[in-house]
Amino acid sequence: MSREIFIGLDASTTSVKAVAWDSSGRALGEGRRDLSLSNPAPGRYEQDPDDWWRAAAAALRGLGERTDLGGAAALAISNQRETVGFFTARGEPVHPAILWLDERCADAVAGFADEVGAEAIHDITGKHPDITPVAYRLAWMRDNQPEVLRRTGMFADAQAALVFRLTGEFATSWTSADPMGYWDLRRREWSAPILSALGISAERLPRAERPGAKLGEVSPAAAAETGLSAGTPVVAGGGDGQCAGLGAEVIRPGAAYLNIGTAIVLGAHQAGFARGDAWRTMTAMTGDGFIMESCLRAGTFLLNWLVCDIFGLSGDAADFAGLEEKAARLPPGGGGELLLPHWSGAMNPHWDSAAKGAVAGLSGGTRREHLYRAALEGAALEKAMCVELLERETGVDIEEFRAVGGGAHSDLWCQIFADALGKNIRRLETVEASALGAGMAAAAGCGFFRSIAEAAGSMGGKTAAVFHPRPDAAERYRRLAGRHRRMYPAVRGVFHGR
Repeated sequence: MSREIFIGLDASTTSVKAVAWDSSGRALGEGRRDLSLSNPAPGRYEQDPDDWWRAAAAALRGLGERTDLGGAAALAISNQRETVGFFTARGEPVHPAILWLDERCADAVAGFADEVGAEAIHDITGKHPDITPVAYRLAWMRDNQPEVLRRTGMFADAQAALVFRLTGEFATSWTSADPMGYWDLRRREWSAPILSALGISAERLPRAERPGAKLGEVSPAAAAETGLSAGTPVVAGGGDGQCAGLGAEVIRPGAAYLNIGTAIVLGAHQAGFARGDAWRTMTAMTGDGFIMESCLRAGTFLLNWLVCDIFGLSGDAADFAGLEEKAARLPPGGGGELLLPHWSGAMNPHWDSAAKGAVAGLSGGTRREHLYRAALEGAALEKAMCVELLERETGVDIEEFRAVGGGAHSDLWCQIFADALGKNIRRLETVEASALGAGMAAAAGCGFFRSIAEAAGSMGGKTAAVFHPRPDAAERYRRLAGRHRRMYPAVRGVFHGR
């Protein structure tokens, strides 16, 4: 095949980015369109699913101004996970999409877990009962808005919704189906017991295929809106977390990624299925093996909140640069401040949606830079706890972390992670690892490479910098880690009203 343009369409929470890649993993051009997010009530986060398509089409047209879309060999999608759209069978929205950030189902998690069996859910899906998977939001809607479920002919993740607009058929990837909370991880099919409890049939869910499989072709109507050529293959991509792992070439045991984004997600590859409280198990983008994934819901989200809502700054690059410079002058632990980063509840290992953030050690000498550094350190110490548990319980020996995402631009944060985790942090040149992973799937799906693993070997993200643990700082963080681990048990009763 002579064409070497592979498009990764990354439909994230706040924007849709279309990036063209060549067979060496070099970005040829990018188009982007922001997405708005609605917060109609406390703890509720929604989007207009039609905006997904409008943003995707605009991003592709923007890419077309820089790259020959007509020469694209294939396209694959990386999508925000645990987000669900409600459509008629003809693709018309019947309710706003509910995002992964949404917390409306907090009181429904335990009840639904009791219906199906918490252990059974964990064994089927690889995921501990929690507010994040879509299954619990559907259980809440079953009990509170049953008319929406009755009117819905198709419950679609963001990838399936965009594939429908591109090809006319609802179809998605295993790795996009997997995070929804009603996918059988080992059988690789929608889970009959969980769907039965929800009162939903598998016919009302998208067709799910192995990553890299052809899902359809761009229709003439979609071609007219996007600038793509009609007939361009649309290939199964995956959830943005797994795509980021693929973009970081995490395709073998011992390899791991650290995605420092709105949420902070780290994942390590393992050949066999394993479940535990310190991680959630996800399907790997190669279609073989699994990703043991640890997620902190408040990553750069917490920093933006702190800088804009608490410090009252604009949140532009200069504000962050100034805070980073001052925070970098402080020693590990700052002035004694310690932050528990549960601004959006706690996932692994606590699995407590009622958990809240907390800061200890404040004094009259505490300044903005102390709080800023405490937020960076709180995230790193939380991840250090999870990495220790993951390695001990799975036997996986993580060699290093490959850092991607917007937060990875911060030298200070990367160094803090290296010191706290006791591992090298290898920052990749591209922060668009999710779009790169989708581009790899597209390259394999159109036959340019024999497999996704081969595509990753050729297109894998290149190194921009490596941060090594510093012995003195690493020892200091080992001592801080003990204090950090005592914080959640100490304040849990406060959040639960005891």
